[in-house]
Amino acid sequence: MALIPQRRRFLTLMALGVGIPLTAYWTRPSVQMALWEGEALGAPATIRLYHQQEGRAQAAIHAALAELARLESVFSLQRRDSALSRLNRDGELHGAPPDLMRLLQRALHLAQLSDGVYDPTVQPLWTLYQRHFSQPGADPAGPSPAAREAALALVDWRAVSLHPEQGHIRLQQSGMGLTLNGGAQGYITDRVAEVLRAYGFDRMLVDMGEPLALSHKPDGTAWRLALANPANPDEALDTIEVVDRCVATSGGYGTVLDPAGRFTHIFDTRTGMTAPALQGVSVVARSGMIADGLSTALLMVPQAKRLGLLRAAGAEQAIFVTPQGITAHLIA
Repeated sequence: MALIPQRRRFLTLMALGVGIPLTAYWTRPSVQMALWEGEALGAPATIRLYHQQEGRAQAAIHAALAELARLESVFSLQRRDSALSRLNRDGELHGAPPDLMRLLQRALHLAQLSDGVYDPTVQPLWTLYQRHFSQPGADPAGPSPAAREAALALVDWRAVSLHPEQGHIRLQQSGMGLTLNGGAQGYITDRVAEVLRAYGFDRMLVDMGEPLALSHKPDGTAWRLALANPANPDEALDTIEVVDRCVATSGGYGTVLDPAGRFTHIFDTRTGMTAPALQGVSVVARSGMIADGLSTALLMVPQAKRLGLLRAAGAEQAIFVTPQGITAHLIA
């Protein structure tokens, strides 16, 4: 049986209750909140849309969900027929969807900025660890050094060949594989929000894995997001207020690969090992595409390079959480 790691939420929205899909809640006279809850790329997802026309709000959400389904057919690694899965299987892809090309260009740019610390070609490492810990009686020390080195030899962002004009992507080494999970959720969040805005709505919180808050809440206040304690994700260590911003968070504790919690889903491309479980970083930026991926990169780059990377990647702020539960803010 394949190992299916459980994803844990890094951020929680303060002072809002839970509901069922497409349920409306009164907030003040003539203003309602339509709430949808579901999944995006296997992670919990929500849309909170403030409106005065219920029918139009429902239509907007249904259009947004159609966009979510379309983008999952591009980025999902759980779907064998997705564009990304076909690229990984065949080693090249002709007629690549523009969304895949756009996000992959961003990912490779971030790989360049981070000197390869962030690398979208880490999929062979994920496959190695996932298969290892799916086996009965798996060595708790993880894959062997030899297996790790073999997988690491396939990780190289510079071996991805892009031809945007022809819509052609090629992986230059046999056995390579891409993952855009450190980026796709933020990208999908942006696109879903764009669909909702096209219907005339401007007050919303869209979370397809990374929350994007547009405008203020109807009472004029900012959206408040709580940062989870890595040691106890149900506990908030800090809060941030955001307006027209996305907050993306990465932490080893989000997906743990082994029963002991020693190995996580975030890989160190220099060693083939994984990031410690009890640390995290949240990035605040104008869009999900900027914030997502960068949070993963900042989790792994040396401390002396964090500020330069934050600025170069176009984000505004990063909040680091240590295993001791201490938060530190870095402003670009």
